[in-house]
Amino acid sequence: MNQHFTQLSRLFLKREYFVYYGFFLVLLFFAVTLSDTGFFTTTNLMNIVRQTTPITIMAIGLTFALACGHIDLSIGSVVALSALVGAVLMQDYPMPVAIFAALMVGVVIGFINGVLIEWLKVSSLLVTLGTMGVIAGLSRKFTNLEAIPIINQNFNFAFGSGSFGAISVLFIWTILIFAVGYISLNKTRYGRHLLATGGNAKAAHAVGINVVKTRIIALMITSSAAALAGLLYAGRLHGARYTLGEADLLTVIAAVAIGGTCLFGGRASIMGAVIGSWMMGVINNGLILSGFSTNEQLIARGLILVVAVAIGAKEDRK
Repeated sequence: MNQHFTQLSRLFLKREYFVYYGFFLVLLFFAVTLSDTGFFTTTNLMNIVRQTTPITIMAIGLTFALACGHIDLSIGSVVALSALVGAVLMQDYPMPVAIFAALMVGVVIGFINGVLIEWLKVSSLLVTLGTMGVIAGLSRKFTNLEAIPIINQNFNFAFGSGSFGAISVLFIWTILIFAVGYISLNKTRYGRHLLATGGNAKAAHAVGINVVKTRIIALMITSSAAALAGLLYAGRLHGARYTLGEADLLTVIAAVAIGGTCLFGGRASIMGAVIGSWMMGVINNGLILSGFSTNEQLIARGLILVVAVAIGAKEDRK
């Protein structure tokens, strides 16, 4: 009897389940404490998903970089630059051309990050910290700090403002990117190589995995996801500006860490990243409805990240 109880408790206390317990408890807490504010209504919950979708997309993308032992701090800057490129080109070129160019911003930056990291053999933290500054500067210089409106209604509908009944198009984007990310990480040869590289790069190389190529592709995926997030921001806001995404990095990292992805490689969860981002969205929404200031929300996100990293580090030492 005791043995079965021990096995059952170990099953329910697995690290990857913590995000689901946390999400449920946070949702329940705010549903009870904010019962008179309309928090737990379909409209507000869909609003949380709508506001959180770019974070969710970036969290899914960052999971790939972290899975192989890298991190990309430039994703927030990529959001702004890709959105601006798409908005500017949409004024003179067909919508598909503008979308393609905006996504290519992410692909190219991810490739540059990957090549620099592997060529210089330095920490991805340092390389992407540098490229973050460069990209942020380019975003500011590109339009001289001016916001660029987007009047293409088809783009705005498809990339943020549209809905099918009560279902926002951004929720559909979340499901689509989740499916692509989950299959890529868990059901493909590349996904297995990625996790093997993050777990032990030398062992992965010894069995024939191209570690360098695997890492570069992971960083390209991460940056491309940030570029897509930029387009989703632009579609929801009907325009682009250089400040898009600049405050999202901490939230994205917290969402991925809460979701069970190891910050040092070898373990990753796409579903965990999605639930983690939703949990951060629920917390932000709940704090706003409770009257907390932006500074207090930032403190809360920082504390959540510290707790998530501490729990993850403890599990990794076992």
